Amino acid sequence: MAKVGRPRNLDSPEQLYELFIKYKENVKANPRMKHIFGGKDFEERCEPLECPLTMEGFEIYCWDKVGVIEQYFKNLNKSYEEYLPICSHIRKEIRQDQITGGMVGQYNPSITQRLNGLKEQVEQTNIEQPLFNLNVKGNDSDK
Repeated sequence: MAKVGRPRNLDSPEQLYELFIKYKENVKANPRMKHIFGGKDFEERCEPLECPLTMEGFEIYCWDKVGVIEQYFKNLNKSYEEYLPICSHIRKEIRQDQITGGMVGQYNPSITQRLNGLKEQVEQTNIEQPLFNLNVKGNDSDK
């Protein structure tokens, strides 16, 4: 009996990883340009900024090549079990790029922290103490 449903966009987990490698190469080879004005003549120049890897960027890249890939990462009906190791590796590689880029100041550290659920937690304990001790023996107000 033939399988019923939509045909897969990818033939193998290796094909998904090949797409990821091409996405990485594309992102890193095409920096965003920041326009800077400066110098004594206030001249405009462009400064290349390396772009971070993002899951959204990878999905958009794949959309143009093979279509939607979200189902491989979500695996809702357990139809894509063989893709899980590659999907996990791709997520970790994207996260690693963002975290290390944020740590060295290449990317905005605050945004990197938020995107990756990283935050510094400071435990603060407040102990309330009365300003005046009204129950002291020998106080004239007790008489």
